[in-house]
Amino acid sequence: MLIHIPNVLDAAQVAQCRAALDSAEWVDGRNTAGYLSQRVKDNAQVPDVHPVARQLGDMILGILEKHATFTSAALPLKVVPPLFNRYAGNQTYGRHVDGAIRPVTGTPHRVRTDLSATLFLSAPEEYDGGELVVEDTFGPRSIKLPAGDLVLYPGTSVHRVEPVTRGARLASFFWIQSMVREDSQRTMLFELDNSIQHLGRDVPQHPAVVQLAGLYHNLLRRWADA
Repeated sequence: MLIHIPNVLDAAQVAQCRAALDSAEWVDGRNTAGYLSQRVKDNAQVPDVHPVARQLGDMILGILEKHATFTSAALPLKVVPPLFNRYAGNQTYGRHVDGAIRPVTGTPHRVRTDLSATLFLSAPEEYDGGELVVEDTFGPRSIKLPAGDLVLYPGTSVHRVEPVTRGARLASFFWIQSMVREDSQRTMLFELDNSIQHLGRDVPQHPAVVQLAGLYHNLLRRWADA
């Protein structure tokens, strides 16, 4: 399941991120890539221990904790602190799959990468190229979203970032360990939750609202690890 979540950050929050990243230290993104990904990765990143990365990452996590659509879609159990990357001057990231387990720097914790997330910080008109291309069951999906929008996609997906031929593409990226490991199960729960919310809004007294809510939570009990 690939989910576009609009307006995770508003214009002021995007501007805050951009201003902070302008003053941050940038290093070769290959420093954080596995031995296979190093061959196809060409970008810049802010080190995950950098104060700017920590500050902005905490802000993004605080927003996501209160975001109903993100919570419904991801059912997050653990989230890797957000990282930040930049592509410019024909930089690209070739076809790859994210590692299954991601350590959390400075802690003994590890996160299973059930979901990958990209939060766009540059407007599409600021750069050419730079599309995130995710290969799913329906074929390659090309994604280039407005600044402040986020895309969630399965961590099992083969994906790439197309070369940026003009301007610069800034984004935050991170991984989520879901309470529900299987993408197909998360998809069903997300669609069921959306249906319950629409029904509850349009005909709140309908007895099916309670019945469907019971079904949702019983499925969550069956499938979730918490």
